[in-house]
Amino acid sequence: MFGRLRHPLVGVAIALATTLPWVVTRFGAEAGLPVPTSETLGTGVVVGFSGLAVLGASFLLAWGAETAEKDVPQAFAIAVLAVLAVAPEYAVDALYAWNAGANAGTAEGARAANLAVANMTGANRILIGVGWSTIALFTVVRARTSDDQAVTERDGFMANAVTLDRDLSTEMAFLLAATVFAFLVPFSPTTLAGAGAVGGIGVVDTLVLVGLYALYIAIIVRGDAGEHEANVGVPAYLQSLPRVPRVASEVFLFVYAGAMIFVAVEPFAHGLEELGLQFGIPEFFMIQWIAPLASESPELIVVAYLVNKSRSTAGFNALISSKLNQWTLLIGTLAVVYSIAAGQVGALPFDTKQVAEIWITAAQSLFAIAIITNFEISVREAAALFGLFISQVLVEFGLILVYPEPVAEALSIDVLYAYTALYLVVGGVLLVVRREEVRALGARAFVTARAAFGDGVASAEGAD
Repeated sequence: MFGRLRHPLVGVAIALATTLPWVVTRFGAEAGLPVPTSETLGTGVVVGFSGLAVLGASFLLAWGAETAEKDVPQAFAIAVLAVLAVAPEYAVDALYAWNAGANAGTAEGARAANLAVANMTGANRILIGVGWSTIALFTVVRARTSDDQAVTERDGFMANAVTLDRDLSTEMAFLLAATVFAFLVPFSPTTLAGAGAVGGIGVVDTLVLVGLYALYIAIIVRGDAGEHEANVGVPAYLQSLPRVPRVASEVFLFVYAGAMIFVAVEPFAHGLEELGLQFGIPEFFMIQWIAPLASESPELIVVAYLVNKSRSTAGFNALISSKLNQWTLLIGTLAVVYSIAAGQVGALPFDTKQVAEIWITAAQSLFAIAIITNFEISVREAAALFGLFISQVLVEFGLILVYPEPVAEALSIDVLYAYTALYLVVGGVLLVVRREEVRALGARAFVTARAAFGDGVASAEGAD
């Protein structure tokens, strides 16, 4: 009996069971079942049920990605995992972009557009400030009781470091290109903007950013499949199956987990927003920080799961891939959603505050890339990422509590520019100091791209 309970599929059954309360709550009434709906349940219950669904779906998604590594290039499997894990963020942000387009040229449209940009920048900064930093720290701590070879122990204060896969050169090169371009986004012309707009995310931004991601996918999908780390538990069992049932299980895990995350995270995020508003936290602050934190949770759960299995390399691959797709696809598709809702091609407008938000997000991204150009992230560097992020958020929150809204907003813009300058100075110095690493990174990415579109013989090893 106990042997059967240890069967890998028991884990899959448990993960599926955690999604059932939300499935019944969300779809039971539509199917004619005598069950309470999410509208009749309290906010706390909705947050609990949808949060459990997100948790279960995150494990299913991780197992699907690990199993798929046997049939597709690992980088591609991780990229699919990253897209599905941050799909809730796309859904939440697309909702605000749609409302902005549907009310283009009005005060309500401008408000929704600013919220879309705030949600996008908040999600990107959380991914690095919380995701990259805490996962790095967790990896170092976890290595004390595991055999994770990616952690290097060094003498000195907070000197231990997580070693990253050098095959991430392609992701890092594309992320650097997208980051440099992001500094230009506030200069894009606005159309259908209405009063108060000073910039917009438009057609050119969409073409460049979505084009960058499409080129990245085209490169990694041409990689070799079959080389993967040894797995245990659910992925190992599914990889042992014949090809047809194995691929079917991969498709099921990806589709079910992706669909569940899609239908559960928005109520989870909005439920947290409502709970926050009950305690007097402003809507703008909730949408920029609490909603993205909730929508990023599937990804952080997946990465923590991988690290806990001593697969920190795959975990950081997922984190960096997620940052790349959010920093390209998420920004680029906002203008598309806005234009469809508006009924004509236009640029998603934003005000002066959001200009500062975009620039600090790009500056943080540049600093983070500078940190990992040597394919390591130390405890000190992880602490710096987290400290700078959380201190900026707390300063802005303090201003909201102390000053009236117009004064707090003006002061917060000054805070954003101050932190932008700090990120740029520290990141710029790091890039200069590590210029040889940056050159080698670019060379490896170029060789990988040439191999993908050439005869496939070239090897990135020649760039080292």
